Amino acid sequence: MAEKQVLIICGEASGDLNAANLVNAVKTIAPNIKFAAVGGEMLRQAGCRIICDIKEFSVIGLFDVLKKLPRFFALKKALLQELQNIKFDAVILVDFSGFNLRLAKEINKTVPTIYYISPQVWASREGRVKTIKKYIDKMIVLFKFEKEFYARFGITAEFIGHPLLDIVKPTMDKASLLDNLKLTRDKKIIGLLPGSRKTEVEKILPIMLQSCRLMENALGRIQIVIAKSTQVDWSIYKKITGRFNSDAKIIESKTYDCINISDFCLVASGTATLETAIMQKPFAVIYKMSLLNYLLYRPQVKVPFISLVNILPGKMIVPEFIQFNATAKNISSKLIGILKNNSELEKINLGLIKVNEMLGEKGASRRAARIIVDFLEAK
Repeated sequence: MAEKQVLIICGEASGDLNAANLVNAVKTIAPNIKFAAVGGEMLRQAGCRIICDIKEFSVIGLFDVLKKLPRFFALKKALLQELQNIKFDAVILVDFSGFNLRLAKEINKTVPTIYYISPQVWASREGRVKTIKKYIDKMIVLFKFEKEFYARFGITAEFIGHPLLDIVKPTMDKASLLDNLKLTRDKKIIGLLPGSRKTEVEKILPIMLQSCRLMENALGRIQIVIAKSTQVDWSIYKKITGRFNSDAKIIESKTYDCINISDFCLVASGTATLETAIMQKPFAVIYKMSLLNYLLYRPQVKVPFISLVNILPGKMIVPEFIQFNATAKNISSKLIGILKNNSELEKINLGLIKVNEMLGEKGASRRAARIIVDFLEAK
Protein backbone atom coordinates (compact mmCIF):
# COMPACT_ATOMS: atom_id res chain seq x y z
CA MET A 1 0.00 0.00 0.00
CA ALA A 2 1.19 3.54 -0.78
CA GLU A 3 1.78 5.80 2.20
CA LYS A 4 -1.44 6.95 3.83
CA GLN A 5 -2.13 9.67 6.39
CA VAL A 6 -4.73 9.00 9.08
CA LEU A 7 -6.01 11.25 11.86
CA ILE A 8 -7.28 9.43 14.97
CA ILE A 9 -9.25 11.22 17.71
CA CYS A 10 -10.12 10.03 21.21
CA GLY A 11 -10.86 11.91 24.42
CA GLU A 12 -10.42 9.59 27.41
CA ALA A 13 -7.95 7.11 28.89
CA SER A 14 -9.93 4.08 27.72
CA GLY A 15 -10.15 5.50 24.20
CA ASP A 16 -6.40 6.17 24.21
CA LEU A 17 -5.75 2.54 25.16
CA ASN A 18 -8.07 1.07 22.51
CA ALA A 19 -6.89 3.50 19.85
CA ALA A 20 -3.23 2.65 20.55
CA ASN A 21 -3.92 -1.07 20.22
CA LEU A 22 -5.70 -0.37 16.93
CA VAL A 23 -2.79 1.69 15.61
CA ASN A 24 -0.31 -1.04 16.53
CA ALA A 25 -2.48 -3.64 14.78
CA VAL A 26 -2.81 -1.48 11.64
CA LYS A 27 0.97 -1.02 11.49
CA THR A 28 1.55 -4.78 11.47
CA ILE A 29 -0.58 -5.00 8.31
CA ALA A 30 0.32 -1.70 6.63
CA PRO A 31 3.44 -0.05 8.09
CA ASN A 32 3.21 2.77 5.53
CA ILE A 33 0.19 4.28 7.28
CA LYS A 34 1.17 7.35 9.30
CA PHE A 35 -0.96 8.50 12.23
CA ALA A 36 -1.55 11.90 13.79
CA ALA A 37 -3.72 11.90 16.90
CA VAL A 38 -5.63 13.63 19.62
CA GLY A 39 -4.73 11.23 22.40
CA GLY A 40 -2.51 10.44 25.34
CA GLU A 41 0.58 8.51 26.32
CA MET A 42 -0.58 5.20 24.84
CA LEU A 43 -1.03 6.68 21.36
CA ARG A 44 2.29 8.49 21.74
CA GLN A 45 3.99 5.18 22.52
CA ALA A 46 2.27 3.66 19.47
CA GLY A 47 4.21 6.16 17.35
CA CYS A 48 1.49 8.72 16.64
CA ARG A 49 2.26 12.39 16.20
CA ILE A 50 0.23 13.92 19.03
CA ILE A 51 -1.58 17.08 17.96
CA CYS A 52 -3.21 17.58 21.34
CA ASP A 53 -2.98 15.64 24.62
CA ILE A 54 -6.31 14.44 26.03
CA LYS A 55 -5.53 15.27 29.68
CA GLU A 56 -7.43 18.54 29.52
CA PHE A 57 -10.55 17.18 27.81
CA SER A 58 -11.95 14.50 30.14
CA VAL A 59 -15.41 15.59 31.31
CA ILE A 60 -18.41 14.24 33.20
CA GLY A 61 -21.83 15.71 32.47
CA LEU A 62 -23.08 18.92 30.92
CA PHE A 63 -21.57 21.34 33.44
CA ASP A 64 -18.06 19.95 32.97
CA VAL A 65 -18.57 20.34 29.22
CA LEU A 66 -19.73 23.96 29.63
CA LYS A 67 -16.68 24.84 31.74
CA LYS A 68 -14.35 23.45 29.09
CA LEU A 69 -16.24 24.70 26.02
CA PRO A 70 -13.50 27.20 25.01
CA ARG A 71 -10.98 24.33 24.97
CA PHE A 72 -13.29 22.16 22.85
CA PHE A 73 -13.88 25.01 20.38
CA ALA A 74 -10.12 25.61 20.17
CA LEU A 75 -9.49 21.90 19.60
CA LYS A 76 -12.11 21.70 16.85
CA LYS A 77 -10.62 24.76 15.15
CA ALA A 78 -7.11 23.29 15.37
CA LEU A 79 -8.26 19.97 13.89
CA LEU A 80 -10.11 21.60 11.01
CA GLN A 81 -6.95 23.60 10.28
CA GLU A 82 -4.92 20.37 10.41
CA LEU A 83 -7.33 18.80 7.92
CA GLN A 84 -6.81 21.76 5.60
CA ASN A 85 -3.02 21.64 5.90
CA ILE A 86 -2.61 17.88 5.43
CA LYS A 87 -4.43 15.66 2.98
CA PHE A 88 -5.57 12.91 5.33
CA ASP A 89 -6.86 9.73 3.76
CA ALA A 90 -9.23 9.05 6.66
CA VAL A 91 -10.30 10.22 10.10
CA ILE A 92 -10.91 7.60 12.79
CA LEU A 93 -13.18 8.73 15.62
CA VAL A 94 -12.89 6.73 18.86
CA ASP A 95 -15.87 7.06 21.24
CA PHE A 96 -15.82 10.68 22.68
CA SER A 97 -19.18 11.18 20.96
CA GLY A 98 -20.12 14.68 22.13
CA PHE A 99 -17.06 16.12 20.39
CA ASN A 100 -16.48 13.59 17.61
CA LEU A 101 -19.99 13.72 16.13
CA ARG A 102 -19.87 17.51 15.99
CA LEU A 103 -16.49 17.30 14.28
CA ALA A 104 -17.89 14.77 11.80
CA LYS A 105 -20.56 17.31 10.83
CA GLU A 106 -17.90 19.96 10.22
CA ILE A 107 -15.80 17.55 8.15
CA ASN A 108 -19.00 16.82 6.20
CA LYS A 109 -17.52 13.85 4.33
CA THR A 110 -14.70 15.90 2.79
CA VAL A 111 -12.49 13.19 4.32
CA PRO A 112 -13.63 9.54 4.71
CA THR A 113 -14.68 9.05 8.33
CA ILE A 114 -14.61 5.84 10.38
CA TYR A 115 -16.19 5.47 13.83
CA TYR A 116 -14.43 2.94 16.06
CA ILE A 117 -16.19 2.14 19.37
CA SER A 118 -19.74 3.33 18.92
CA PRO A 119 -21.34 6.09 20.97
CA GLN A 120 -23.87 4.52 23.34
CA VAL A 121 -26.80 5.82 21.31
CA TRP A 122 -28.73 2.66 22.20
CA ALA A 123 -28.73 3.82 25.85
CA SER A 124 -29.49 7.52 25.37
CA ARG A 125 -29.75 10.23 22.69
CA GLU A 126 -30.94 7.88 19.97
CA GLY A 127 -31.34 10.92 17.73
CA ARG A 128 -27.58 10.89 17.18
CA VAL A 129 -28.10 7.88 14.91
CA LYS A 130 -29.21 10.32 12.18
CA THR A 131 -25.87 12.13 12.45
CA ILE A 132 -24.00 8.84 12.24
CA LYS A 133 -25.99 7.75 9.18
CA LYS A 134 -25.35 11.06 7.41
CA TYR A 135 -21.71 11.75 8.24
CA ILE A 136 -19.96 8.46 9.07
CA ASP A 137 -18.69 6.25 6.24
CA LYS A 138 -17.82 3.15 8.28
CA MET A 139 -19.02 1.94 11.70
CA ILE A 140 -16.99 -0.61 13.66
CA VAL A 141 -18.71 -1.87 16.84
CA LEU A 142 -17.62 -3.99 19.79
CA PHE A 143 -20.92 -5.70 20.63
CA LYS A 144 -23.19 -7.87 18.53
CA PHE A 145 -26.32 -6.09 19.78
CA GLU A 146 -24.88 -2.80 18.43
CA LYS A 147 -24.65 -4.28 14.94
CA GLU A 148 -28.31 -5.32 15.24
CA PHE A 149 -29.26 -1.90 16.64
CA TYR A 150 -27.72 -0.01 13.71
CA ALA A 151 -29.26 -2.41 11.19
CA ARG A 152 -32.71 -1.19 12.33
CA PHE A 153 -31.74 2.26 11.00
CA GLY A 154 -30.29 1.01 7.73
CA ILE A 155 -26.67 1.40 8.89
CA THR A 156 -24.18 -1.39 8.20
CA ALA A 157 -21.92 -1.81 11.24
CA GLU A 158 -19.11 -4.35 11.44
CA PHE A 159 -18.92 -6.34 14.69
CA ILE A 160 -15.39 -7.23 15.82
CA GLY A 161 -15.73 -8.27 19.49
CA HIS A 162 -14.06 -6.48 22.39
CA PRO A 163 -10.36 -5.49 22.22
CA LEU A 164 -10.02 -5.74 26.01
CA LEU A 165 -10.06 -9.53 25.68
CA ASP A 166 -6.51 -9.35 24.30
CA ILE A 167 -5.03 -7.05 26.92
CA VAL A 168 -6.74 -7.69 30.25
CA LYS A 169 -4.34 -9.87 32.19
CA PRO A 170 -2.07 -9.39 35.22
CA THR A 171 1.56 -8.41 34.64
CA MET A 172 2.97 -10.26 37.65
CA ASP A 173 2.05 -13.33 39.65
CA LYS A 174 -0.28 -12.91 42.61
CA ALA A 175 2.14 -14.16 45.27
CA SER A 176 4.90 -11.72 44.23
CA LEU A 177 2.58 -8.72 44.35
CA LEU A 178 1.17 -9.73 47.74
CA ASP A 179 4.71 -9.97 49.09
CA ASN A 180 5.73 -6.66 47.52
CA LEU A 181 2.75 -4.90 49.09
CA LYS A 182 3.18 -6.74 52.41
CA LEU A 183 -0.39 -8.05 52.26
CA THR A 184 -1.33 -11.18 54.17
CA ARG A 185 -3.14 -14.16 52.71
CA ASP A 186 -5.47 -14.68 55.66
CA LYS A 187 -7.48 -11.44 55.34
CA LYS A 188 -9.83 -10.41 52.54
CA ILE A 189 -8.52 -7.94 49.98
CA ILE A 190 -10.92 -5.39 48.53
CA GLY A 191 -9.83 -3.72 45.30
CA LEU A 192 -11.02 -0.17 44.68
CA LEU A 193 -11.21 1.20 41.13
CA PRO A 194 -12.62 4.72 41.62
CA GLY A 195 -12.35 5.93 38.02
CA SER A 196 -9.86 7.62 35.71
CA ARG A 197 -10.92 11.24 36.18
CA LYS A 198 -10.17 13.62 39.07
CA THR A 199 -13.84 14.41 39.68
CA GLU A 200 -14.74 10.70 39.74
CA VAL A 201 -12.02 9.88 42.26
CA GLU A 202 -13.03 12.80 44.50
CA LYS A 203 -16.69 11.73 44.55
CA ILE A 204 -16.41 7.94 44.50
CA LEU A 205 -13.26 6.99 46.45
CA PRO A 206 -14.57 8.41 49.79
CA ILE A 207 -17.76 6.32 49.43
CA MET A 208 -15.68 3.23 48.71
CA LEU A 209 -13.41 3.77 51.71
CA GLN A 210 -16.33 4.45 54.05
CA SER A 211 -18.06 1.28 52.78
CA CYS A 212 -14.91 -0.73 53.55
CA ARG A 213 -14.79 0.69 57.05
CA LEU A 214 -18.38 -0.42 57.71
CA MET A 215 -17.66 -3.83 56.20
CA GLU A 216 -14.81 -4.33 58.65
CA ASN A 217 -17.28 -4.15 61.53
CA ALA A 218 -18.95 -7.32 60.22
CA LEU A 219 -16.12 -9.13 58.42
CA GLY A 220 -13.10 -8.27 60.54
CA ARG A 221 -10.04 -6.46 59.22
CA ILE A 222 -9.84 -6.21 55.46
CA GLN A 223 -6.96 -5.07 53.26
CA ILE A 224 -7.52 -2.41 50.61
CA VAL A 225 -5.73 -1.80 47.32
CA ILE A 226 -6.53 1.23 45.17
CA ALA A 227 -5.89 1.20 41.41
CA LYS A 228 -4.54 4.68 40.69
CA SER A 229 -5.20 6.33 37.34
CA THR A 230 -2.20 7.95 35.66
CA GLN A 231 -4.54 10.81 34.76
CA VAL A 232 -5.08 11.79 38.42
CA ASP A 233 -2.43 13.28 40.73
CA TRP A 234 -1.12 11.28 43.69
CA SER A 235 -2.10 14.15 46.00
CA ILE A 236 -5.81 13.49 45.38
CA TYR A 237 -5.56 9.87 46.56
CA LYS A 238 -3.34 10.71 49.53
CA LYS A 239 -5.64 13.48 50.67
CA ILE A 240 -8.71 11.21 50.60
CA THR A 241 -7.03 8.19 52.22
CA GLY A 242 -5.54 10.49 54.85
CA ARG A 243 -9.00 11.81 55.69
CA PHE A 244 -10.12 8.24 56.42
CA ASN A 245 -6.86 7.36 58.18
CA SER A 246 -6.67 4.45 55.74
CA ASP A 247 -3.57 2.33 55.19
CA ALA A 248 -4.81 1.35 51.71
CA LYS A 249 -2.10 0.51 49.18
CA ILE A 250 -2.25 2.89 46.21
CA ILE A 251 -0.86 1.29 43.05
CA GLU A 252 -0.33 3.07 39.73
CA SER A 253 -0.34 1.44 36.28
CA LYS A 254 -1.17 -2.03 37.63
CA THR A 255 -4.97 -2.07 37.51
CA TYR A 256 -5.17 -5.68 36.35
CA ASP A 257 -2.78 -6.79 39.09
CA CYS A 258 -4.92 -4.99 41.68
CA ILE A 259 -7.99 -6.83 40.41
CA ASN A 260 -6.12 -10.13 40.35
CA ILE A 261 -5.12 -10.06 44.03
CA SER A 262 -8.54 -8.88 45.24
CA ASP A 263 -11.27 -11.10 46.65
CA PHE A 264 -13.91 -8.53 45.67
CA CYS A 265 -13.80 -5.16 43.89
CA LEU A 266 -15.68 -1.88 44.07
CA VAL A 267 -15.61 -0.37 40.60
CA ALA A 268 -16.63 3.02 39.19
CA SER A 269 -18.95 2.62 36.21
CA GLY A 270 -17.06 2.62 32.93
CA THR A 271 -14.51 0.50 31.10
CA ALA A 272 -13.16 -0.87 34.39
CA THR A 273 -16.37 -2.84 34.93
CA LEU A 274 -15.70 -4.85 31.76
CA GLU A 275 -12.03 -5.26 32.68
CA THR A 276 -13.02 -6.66 36.08
CA ALA A 277 -15.61 -8.95 34.48
CA ILE A 278 -13.05 -10.28 31.98
CA MET A 279 -10.81 -11.17 34.93
CA GLN A 280 -13.76 -13.08 36.44
CA LYS A 281 -13.57 -11.11 39.68
CA PRO A 282 -16.82 -10.49 41.61
CA PHE A 283 -17.55 -6.80 42.05
CA ALA A 284 -20.08 -4.06 42.62
CA VAL A 285 -20.58 -0.95 40.48
CA ILE A 286 -20.60 2.48 42.11
CA TYR A 287 -21.23 5.82 40.47
CA LYS A 288 -21.98 9.33 41.60
CA MET A 289 -21.86 12.66 39.79
CA SER A 290 -22.92 16.19 40.69
CA LEU A 291 -26.65 16.48 41.38
CA LEU A 292 -27.30 18.88 38.50
CA ASN A 293 -25.45 16.66 36.02
CA TYR A 294 -27.39 13.63 37.26
CA LEU A 295 -30.78 15.37 36.99
CA LEU A 296 -29.96 16.34 33.40
CA TYR A 297 -28.47 12.97 32.45
CA ARG A 298 -30.89 10.49 34.06
CA PRO A 299 -34.03 11.27 31.96
CA GLN A 300 -32.06 10.60 28.75
CA VAL A 301 -31.08 7.04 29.76
CA LYS A 302 -33.33 4.37 28.25
CA VAL A 303 -31.70 1.23 29.71
CA PRO A 304 -32.37 -0.18 33.20
CA PHE A 305 -28.70 -0.59 34.16
CA ILE A 306 -25.57 1.56 34.02
CA SER A 307 -22.93 -1.16 33.60
CA LEU A 308 -22.44 -3.12 30.38
CA VAL A 309 -21.92 -6.18 32.57
CA ASN A 310 -25.63 -5.97 33.37
CA ILE A 311 -26.78 -4.42 30.08
CA LEU A 312 -25.35 -7.21 27.90
CA PRO A 313 -27.30 -10.09 29.52
CA GLY A 314 -30.28 -7.82 30.25
CA LYS A 315 -30.32 -8.69 33.94
CA MET A 316 -28.52 -7.86 37.19
CA ILE A 317 -25.27 -9.83 37.38
CA VAL A 318 -23.41 -7.45 39.71
CA PRO A 319 -25.03 -4.98 42.13
CA GLU A 320 -25.16 -1.32 41.11
CA PHE A 321 -25.16 1.65 43.50
CA ILE A 322 -25.92 4.82 41.57
CA GLN A 323 -26.22 8.41 42.80
CA PHE A 324 -28.66 8.53 45.77
CA ASN A 325 -28.31 4.78 46.33
CA ALA A 326 -24.51 5.08 46.41
CA THR A 327 -24.14 5.35 50.18
CA ALA A 328 -21.68 3.52 52.39
CA LYS A 329 -24.54 2.05 54.42
CA ASN A 330 -26.30 0.60 51.35
CA ILE A 331 -23.10 -0.70 49.79
CA SER A 332 -21.65 -2.29 52.92
CA SER A 333 -24.96 -3.91 53.88
CA LYS A 334 -25.31 -5.55 50.45
CA LEU A 335 -21.69 -6.62 50.17
CA ILE A 336 -21.54 -8.11 53.66
CA GLY A 337 -24.45 -10.34 52.64
CA ILE A 338 -22.66 -11.37 49.44
CA LEU A 339 -19.27 -11.99 51.04
CA LYS A 340 -20.80 -14.10 53.80
CA ASN A 341 -22.74 -16.23 51.31
CA ASN A 342 -20.74 -18.47 48.96
CA SER A 343 -23.81 -19.19 46.84
CA GLU A 344 -24.22 -15.43 46.16
CA LEU A 345 -20.59 -15.19 45.09
CA GLU A 346 -20.97 -18.26 42.89
CA LYS A 347 -24.04 -16.72 41.26
CA ILE A 348 -22.06 -13.61 40.35
CA ASN A 349 -19.16 -15.71 39.04
CA LEU A 350 -21.45 -17.77 36.80
CA GLY A 351 -22.99 -14.56 35.48
CA LEU A 352 -19.55 -13.15 34.65
CA ILE A 353 -18.72 -16.29 32.66
CA LYS A 354 -21.83 -15.68 30.52
CA VAL A 355 -20.91 -12.02 30.04
CA ASN A 356 -17.44 -13.03 28.82
CA GLU A 357 -19.04 -15.33 26.27
CA MET A 358 -20.94 -12.32 24.88
CA LEU A 359 -17.77 -10.29 24.26
CA GLY A 360 -16.79 -12.20 21.12
CA GLU A 361 -13.43 -13.77 20.32
CA LYS A 362 -9.93 -12.47 20.95
CA GLY A 363 -8.27 -10.54 18.12
CA ALA A 364 -10.70 -7.59 17.91
CA SER A 365 -8.00 -4.95 17.28
CA ARG A 366 -6.55 -7.10 14.50
CA ARG A 367 -9.98 -7.50 12.88
CA ALA A 368 -10.65 -3.75 13.14
CA ALA A 369 -7.25 -3.04 11.61
CA ARG A 370 -8.02 -5.32 8.65
CA ILE A 371 -11.35 -3.51 8.08
CA ILE A 372 -9.62 -0.11 8.17
CA VAL A 373 -6.77 -1.12 5.85
CA ASP A 374 -9.25 -2.61 3.35
CA PHE A 375 -11.32 0.60 3.59
CA LEU A 376 -8.25 2.75 2.84
CA GLU A 377 -7.18 0.54 -0.05
CA ALA A 378 -10.64 0.84 -1.62
CA LYS A 379 -10.50 4.66 -1.55
